[in-house]
Amino acid sequence: MLAESEIGRVLVVTAHPDDVDFGAAGSIARFTDRGVEVTYCVVTDGDAGGFDREVDNGGMAELRRSEQTAAAKAVGVTDVRFLGYPDGTVVQSLDLRRDIARVIRQVRPDLVITHSPERNYRFVAPSHPDHRAVGGATLDAVYPDARNPYAFPELLHQEGLEAWTVGEVWLNGSPTPDHHVDITETVDRKINALRAHASQVGHMGDLDGFVRDRFGRTAVAAGLGEGRYAEAFQRVLTI
Repeated sequence: MLAESEIGRVLVVTAHPDDVDFGAAGSIARFTDRGVEVTYCVVTDGDAGGFDREVDNGGMAELRRSEQTAAAKAVGVTDVRFLGYPDGTVVQSLDLRRDIARVIRQVRPDLVITHSPERNYRFVAPSHPDHRAVGGATLDAVYPDARNPYAFPELLHQEGLEAWTVGEVWLNGSPTPDHHVDITETVDRKINALRAHASQVGHMGDLDGFVRDRFGRTAVAAGLGEGRYAEAFQRVLTI
């Protein structure tokens, strides 16, 4: 397992704008507070989401990109990249693996955070098909694609991107989490990041209460006690 001091760069790969903020923004704020470089790679523009039926897909995509950019700034992240895949139809393809492997080689992260590729039968939201496809493709990009110089040779020979080995992966939404991050000191910034996604959370009457209830229960389950907040992950060793 990577020690906290060994994590200097983090890459977060998600399916949609807002995924990182629901799942990991509190942890990201902790990283940026200590000077860790964090990059977001968002596979789709989220054009199939939202509650405003007067906004067409193109308008929704532009809106959600701007919302994610604003949300990232709330937790200290300025490097946000969008791959532009269609929302709702992501599959675990070779093209997606190559595109994620490219970003891994560009960023050269010690830690990658992404979705669990497993279906979670305890809670349906993490099991969105886009989430599972992105999680599976990211794990394949971590191993073997990004570290293998013979995988997608155009990345090396045409783009000059040397192979890179990621030290560890954290999976969000896993049915079997084994790592919890205490976000009590950063939960307010997590909530502020989520508020930036007005197209997704504007209909919620009490976003603050929703977040504190859900992640308070996560903290209790992790043994941190009442009055604390935590995010949960499954750690995957890659070395």
